Amino acid sequence: YFDIPPSEADKMDPQQRLLLEVAHEALEHAGIPAHSLRHSQTGVFAGACAGEYAYLATADLSQVDSWSATGGALSIIANRVSYFFDLRGPSVTVDTACSSSLVAIHLACQSLLMGDSNLALAAGVNLMLSPAVTRSFDRLEAMSPSGQCHSFDARADGYSRSEGCGVAVLKRLSDALSSGDRIYALIRGTAVNQDGATNGLSAPSGLAQEEVIRLALEDGGVDAEQVSLIEAHGTGTPLG
Repeated sequence: YFDIPPSEADKMDPQQRLLLEVAHEALEHAGIPAHSLRHSQTGVFAGACAGEYAYLATADLSQVDSWSATGGALSIIANRVSYFFDLRGPSVTVDTACSSSLVAIHLACQSLLMGDSNLALAAGVNLMLSPAVTRSFDRLEAMSPSGQCHSFDARADGYSRSEGCGVAVLKRLSDALSSGDRIYALIRGTAVNQDGATNGLSAPSGLAQEEVIRLALEDGGVDAEQVSLIEAHGTGTPLG
């Protein structure tokens, strides 16, 4: 369906295929014919941080071929979508660990506001293809022995990993209104920062997280008192 020959598909990270499928579904759901976007300033911003397939597919050097490099590169997760749909806007795979898809949303919004994109696909994709990362997190005592996640709870003893893919189709509000699009949500403001030096590379900073929330509220022109629902990243670990 996506014009990928079998020899190339064999060496292709399934995260690439999954994002292709969900991106197509997202455009269908948005009522946008995919062919209408050819040569358009449509950006693709995909959050992804697991490159396990590349390691697995190249462990035996005798099996490495001309498709192995593009098949395993994280950059191609976004680029594959732009290539198939013939999109001419920015095409970026974002890896900021747990926040990858949220930072993809931020970059997509910035691209729309700057005029680099007139439409943007903001996405996240994750598949667990090796036990290595899970094993490392287990040694870090970040994995829940019970397999249950109790975020912000005295019972917090770790979290459970999961897989999935999601794509949001984004436009500037004025463009969405003029096109008569079905609008599900308005992104009023976004912000990104980093924890900086903490008591460990993977340890959070409460002050830095307070600051990024403050910046997002300022960017959106929203007072904290106006916020009625909060969705938080809670690792379910004692540290988190």
